[in-house]
Amino acid sequence: MIRNLSPLLVIASISCSPVPDERDGVSLSPAAAASHREARLDEALETAKEDCLLMVWSEQAERAVEFDRAHDQVKGGAISCATGTTASQFDAAILAIREAAKSGNKARMLEQIGLPLLYIDAEGERRPIESREMVEQVFDEVFDPRMLETLGRLDLADMTVVPEQGAFFELGSLWLVVDRKGGRPAIVTVNRQALDDAARAARDLAGRNQATPLPAR
Repeated sequence: MIRNLSPLLVIASISCSPVPDERDGVSLSPAAAASHREARLDEALETAKEDCLLMVWSEQAERAVEFDRAHDQVKGGAISCATGTTASQFDAAILAIREAAKSGNKARMLEQIGLPLLYIDAEGERRPIESREMVEQVFDEVFDPRMLETLGRLDLADMTVVPEQGAFFELGSLWLVVDRKGGRPAIVTVNRQALDDAARAARDLAGRNQATPLPAR
């Protein structure tokens, strides 16, 4: 049955399947055939997304059906297919992270962190943090004012998902992952090097915009 197949496999099978031709009593021009195939791919994608949502909802006691359907698609694909949870769970986690970062309350911020936490410093050194005690020891370095400012403006619309890896913000400076299907995500990677790269990219873009010459009169 189709629901037992991977959604990506279903889409791939549609993309490789033939379109109606003269043998089916239907004659399509190349352009019409391409349009027909594209329509079938769109339909398969929507079906795959719905299958992912149904599987995730089956693991949840409470569901935000309308919100999850309306916000499932972000950069990188469908949240439900890529991460195994729903948009509403990410939205709740992002809201809690924003509020904790703005509050300046260390205990509230610690509640949003999953273990083990991977911290990548400005030089690119990877530092696994295995326990709550270790997080507290390096907290001020990992969650300095600049990182807290970044966390304070997270938004679901700016999120990118990577299948079976999680979701990230700011060019990978922050990764959120769930530990069970349908669950709420937590911070599992803080990448200071990526945050610096994102800041440089933003400054470069701003500089190019400011340097745009005025049209000659």
